[in-house]
Amino acid sequence: MQKQTLQTLEIVEAKKTSKLSGKLALVTGASRGIGKGIAEALAAAGANVVVNYRSREKEAIETCAVIREFGGRTLAIAADVSQASEVNRMLKSIEQEMGPVEILVNNAGGGYRVPLDSIHEEDLDKLIAMNLKSTFLVTQAILPSMRVARWGRIINVSSIAAFTGGAVGPHYAATKAGQLGLTHSYASLLAKEGITVNAIAPALIETDAVIENIKVKPEEVIPVGRFGTLEEVGEVAVLLANNGFITGQTININGGLYMS
Repeated sequence: MQKQTLQTLEIVEAKKTSKLSGKLALVTGASRGIGKGIAEALAAAGANVVVNYRSREKEAIETCAVIREFGGRTLAIAADVSQASEVNRMLKSIEQEMGPVEILVNNAGGGYRVPLDSIHEEDLDKLIAMNLKSTFLVTQAILPSMRVARWGRIINVSSIAAFTGGAVGPHYAATKAGQLGLTHSYASLLAKEGITVNAIAPALIETDAVIENIKVKPEEVIPVGRFGTLEEVGEVAVLLANNGFITGQTININGGLYMS
């Protein structure tokens, strides 16, 4: 416990000189998994963080508790980010309580495996809404305040499936590839306005979902011989939030599983 307290104090002291100190970040789908890891990493780097969730209120509150340990302001807010009305309501509440969002991490989304001959139109429509439409809606809603400030960082959480097709299915891979198209377009259009837009493409990160669904040993499939950690994904998100010269890029975080 004493060691943990000392580590927290060290982080709080380091925050005072961080470029992200006092910046407001919104991480969608941040109640667990990769979103939670990124939210906590941004808080450790000095940012105040809004934790968006859809239904996991208890987990979102727990994420906020960790953020407060780092000395940051935080807010947990429920919203289905695939619905424009929900996005607008969420952003109105954030601006009233916390101010304009300066760092956006589009992490909300998901996927499910379906046999190839059983994929139907509704499966594609569902994942387009979850993964692609949500990224578009939240980005569009937040851009006006970023453009006024002439500063912003947008990070889209894609997947290795955008490059390899992956094991989940084409309905999932297509939406994750679509996120990269959004990333490239926004990055090109906003480059002269102080707003960077990048993506990260994780694979086999040690989350509950990966542990429950991956039946092979990591050393059998991943060149570095282990699953990635949430901290390692968070470190890349912090790098992209700090850097004003990286834009339009996708950072692959997969232990060498896919090399670009």
